[in-house]
Amino acid sequence: MPSGHCDEAGVRRMWWAALETLQQDVLSPNEQGLWLAAPLPALYEPQLLDTLQGWIWAPEDLERLAPAAVALPGTGSHDATLCSEARYRRLVLDPEDSQDPFLIVITPSIQLVIGLQGREGQRQLLMRCDPTTLGDVLALIGRGLQQHHPDLAAQLQEELQRLGPLHTDSTLPQLFWPRLAERLTTTAPSLTFQTTAGPPKSNAPVRDELGLLEALTHEVRTPLATIRTLIRSLIRRKDLPAVVMKRLKQIDVECSEQIDRFGLIFHAAELQREPGEASLARTDLERILRSLATGWTEQLERRGIVLDLDLETPLPQVLSDARRLEPMLGGLIDRACRGLPTGSRLLLLLRAAGARLKLQILVKLPGQVIDEADEQQEEQQRNAQVGTVLSWDPTTGSLQLSQQATRQLLASLGGRYRQRRDRNLTVFFPLASEPE
Repeated sequence: MPSGHCDEAGVRRMWWAALETLQQDVLSPNEQGLWLAAPLPALYEPQLLDTLQGWIWAPEDLERLAPAAVALPGTGSHDATLCSEARYRRLVLDPEDSQDPFLIVITPSIQLVIGLQGREGQRQLLMRCDPTTLGDVLALIGRGLQQHHPDLAAQLQEELQRLGPLHTDSTLPQLFWPRLAERLTTTAPSLTFQTTAGPPKSNAPVRDELGLLEALTHEVRTPLATIRTLIRSLIRRKDLPAVVMKRLKQIDVECSEQIDRFGLIFHAAELQREPGEASLARTDLERILRSLATGWTEQLERRGIVLDLDLETPLPQVLSDARRLEPMLGGLIDRACRGLPTGSRLLLLLRAAGARLKLQILVKLPGQVIDEADEQQEEQQRNAQVGTVLSWDPTTGSLQLSQQATRQLLASLGGRYRQRRDRNLTVFFPLASEPE
């Protein structure tokens, strides 16, 4: 195959869009057959999980989440456990195996394999539905299974034979790829969840935290993605009362906010493990803030908080990554307003400050006055630290990005972050040089 051209974030969006396309547009609800996936479950539609038999290879570290992670049963090295209610087996993924996700679906009518592959910056999504490729992939899996579970290897072979011979459906690519492209065009860029190879063995605490966050974000995103899909299918109907439509749209927004929130947490953990080179470009920060303000206003109104924008105009462009900056700005808004009482106000100020633009988020509690010129000392860390990425705020009872993780995440976007007392915060962005 020629090399791909996607970065990690882009190819992960393609992966999630491919899973949604497969479950919404390709597989029928009463499909009978098998699905095989690693390193985490790929299917999440309840009707499909009820009728398809699954085989999942997952990292052994996920076992320490039991009994919370009941969807991934199994204990002991190279153990294979059948969860009768969930209709799939859980097997241990060897440490030397690739962490790139793949999914194989074999039914009498639909037979395909999808997966991610490629080096950094050359990533791509592959889909194959020809008997030669499917046979090779299944033979490779069978040989690996034979090493630890000969009885299960024979059982998998028997189940495959009951489904009939492998065959090619020439119409499948004509359905899959256009639907995938359509889904990507309607999906706003956002940080997505990733499964990555573990960090070096010498850094066991960070490895354990990444494994926990990886499993947690998947377990959160999967039901939220399912709920959002169902909600959006209802929103397309024209026969629903206005009050019902309003509530459905609110649920859709809440799901999207939480999906992006957990995406930020996971990306912050990745930066802790492997700080990467920033890929910055000219970015119109003022335009981004104005375009996002409507959604933020609706979000804050549900909490009884008022949002005020005070943006100088015109302002020069800054150096940042617009695609990643949007969910990060939403995370800063959420951080500033979480736990605020009804009647509070949030003021967003954007000003020129020499060779930078200064973005301030200032909080005004009921009865207080916002002081834009207040230059208080940087806030001391008062929250309880939970690992290297998360902290627990005792005043709100919620988890949020730690100061260190927030600072590092914004630095990867070109920003210099300062948290002040009373929730106020300031971020400086470097100006983009004028084009020659």
